[in-house]
Amino acid sequence: MTDLKRRVAIFAALADPTRLQIIDLLTLGDLAPSEIEMLLKLRSNLVSHHLRVLENAQIVSRTRSEFDKRRTYIGLHAEIFASLTPGDVAVPHRVVFVCTANSARSQLAEAIWRESSTIPVASAGMRPDAAVNPGAIDAASRHGLTINRESGPQSVGVVLTEQDLVITVCDGAHEQMDGRDDLHWSIPDPAPIGTPEAFERTISAITHRVHALTMRLRPVQAGS
Repeated sequence: MTDLKRRVAIFAALADPTRLQIIDLLTLGDLAPSEIEMLLKLRSNLVSHHLRVLENAQIVSRTRSEFDKRRTYIGLHAEIFASLTPGDVAVPHRVVFVCTANSARSQLAEAIWRESSTIPVASAGMRPDAAVNPGAIDAASRHGLTINRESGPQSVGVVLTEQDLVITVCDGAHEQMDGRDDLHWSIPDPAPIGTPEAFERTISAITHRVHALTMRLRPVQAGS
């Protein structure tokens, strides 16, 4: 498909109010079809139809949950973000990244956010490991990022407050939080592979998501 034909296919697929609502949701995080149904109050057959149109236009793709293999998540293709202009997001008091063990993905997300934004940040885990994954520490070091190894992985019960913007970066954490998280980023776990390349892919994926979100945060007006 040529670039021109792809652009035509994208604009044609987006020429529907419901599909635009779906895209607006997906600019912030990955969602299961059932979650789209709930958020937009649509029947499952309608959601399936609209997702099929978006998939055929190569706007979204599906990934299978690492936690529950019967479940899939819908995510936007990275290059689509440049053509979208959804509304701003209110600046949160603090951002908290959550994964299962708080030993790799959420630690890297915290470090990347700290380098990208002045908004306070923390991370936590559903079942914290005893220590941060060495692969995450090495990957952070290669990118000039700092992970606080002294405090170690922390529990969500200790870290989270009601005012936090909670972002899960692990399918297991998202599916166990029962809606407590505000956004979900379906980031593959680099730990089972354990290679530097796996951690590099994780950093790249998180950096893209962090950049997309920080670009949408509503600026704080002077004197407000």
